[in-house]
Amino acid sequence: MPPLPTIAPAPLAADARLASVDSISDGLSSVGYIASRRIATALYIAAHLQRPLLVEGAAGVGKTELALSTARLLGLPLIRMQCYEGLDESKALYEWKYGKQLLYTQILKDRMSDTLADAPDLGAAMARLRGVGDLFFSEDFLEPRPLLRALRQEGGAVLLIDEIDKSDEAFEAFLLEVLSAYQVTIPELGVITAETPPLIFLTSNNDRELGDALKRRCLHLHIALPDAALERRIVAARVPGIDARLNAALVAFVQALREQELRKLPSISETVDWARALLLVGADDLDPAMVRDTLNVLLKYQRDIEALLPQVDELVLRARDG
Repeated sequence: MPPLPTIAPAPLAADARLASVDSISDGLSSVGYIASRRIATALYIAAHLQRPLLVEGAAGVGKTELALSTARLLGLPLIRMQCYEGLDESKALYEWKYGKQLLYTQILKDRMSDTLADAPDLGAAMARLRGVGDLFFSEDFLEPRPLLRALRQEGGAVLLIDEIDKSDEAFEAFLLEVLSAYQVTIPELGVITAETPPLIFLTSNNDRELGDALKRRCLHLHIALPDAALERRIVAARVPGIDARLNAALVAFVQALREQELRKLPSISETVDWARALLLVGADDLDPAMVRDTLNVLLKYQRDIEALLPQVDELVLRARDG
């Protein structure tokens, strides 16, 4: 078995805000992200073992927000790469500034005759041209994309590779060098290794099964829909000033919706949006008429809304009593 690549020590782990699970939990709370003990523990381990964190779960449970909040907590730049089908290294890692290369070619065109005038033979002329050609594939003409920017970020960064499950298997394979050794290989420049490895988050909505090679290089975290107590804390943190009674009732209503047969269950993001909407329309308690008027904030499909409308009175009553 070949030796594992050597990775520089994890300087980010020395940050006092990452010193313990409790400090991470408290720190994330201070920037508005209410993390369960399991989430804070996973982030603690990822930072100290210097491993990418693969965060899976349904849309809207806070996967992307975890990376954003970690960047805010640590005061680091967030570098985000949104994945999609067909994404390749020219969009993710680097590409050459072809327009600049063409401009410089035109500028140098008139000087080529002077450069080659005293060349003794064709071989010498070709050698000089190769030297000029190498200049066009140097740092001056390199356009870094998210992966390369994250590896080169002085002082470190948080790299968010968002919705990795939307990319192709070939792109997964391309990422393995970054995820295992915090380095990339550019044929014209060689191997580029991060002086301060970024803290890497990958998110997945489980649209497709990810490859074993990628999963082996990451720590795994699944974020489930929260229980009522945690969801009330999240709403209170994200919607400052909300009345505790309204908070309890709306969370109880959402928890009851998740027991229904719906095409898409409301997630945390929908709960927070609904809480903001209720405050916006002046609610101080759940009212069946107001719930019907704002149900489209919670549910994304008309079929689900129509199925729930006859049950609104009962669900509101249960939420108030709960």
